[in-house]
Amino acid sequence: MNRQRTLKQYRMIDLAFFALMLLVAEYLIVSAANRWFPAQPYTVSVAAAIVTLVYMRWSWWGGIHAVLAGLVFCFFSAATGPQYLIYCGGNLLSLLAVYLLCRIGKEKVRTGHLALLFPLLVQFLMLLGRALAALALGTPLAEAAGFFTTDVLSFLFTFVIIWIARRLDGIYEDQKHYLLRLQEQQKLEKGGS
Repeated sequence: MNRQRTLKQYRMIDLAFFALMLLVAEYLIVSAANRWFPAQPYTVSVAAAIVTLVYMRWSWWGGIHAVLAGLVFCFFSAATGPQYLIYCGGNLLSLLAVYLLCRIGKEKVRTGHLALLFPLLVQFLMLLGRALAALALGTPLAEAAGFFTTDVLSFLFTFVIIWIARRLDGIYEDQKHYLLRLQEQQKLEKGGS
């Protein structure tokens, strides 16, 4: 029996898979930082890379993962209430990148010169959102600027992860487009055999 999933089922499975990846990766990173590098002022995160992939695959649905990234980081870091607001709310500023993505077109972004700039924009907007949220909660400007200086390595991680993902078929691609492309390929293969 050949039962096919609906697009909605496929999307939910895909979103759950990326949420699980985010949870595991952030847990491992925060645990390693707390255990082996507690005095280091720098942090590393794959949150922007995973959120970027979800934005490319499912557009606005990635907002869930942006909030989840903040929740996971804060939970495993034993954060305070205001820190939850800063990270979860601040990460949502990255939704502005989705507007740009939809306006320009996912295929143009994915295959053009913006392919590797888009994830850096997502990372920048997440950090800017956190800094603005911190300022709104009364954090001094110098401390709020620390979101950019302590997370600079995450830009490199995000860039490399998306650079690799672009080379894997269907990973850094709108999933509706990808599924239609696969369906077309299967029709061509059936017609040719």
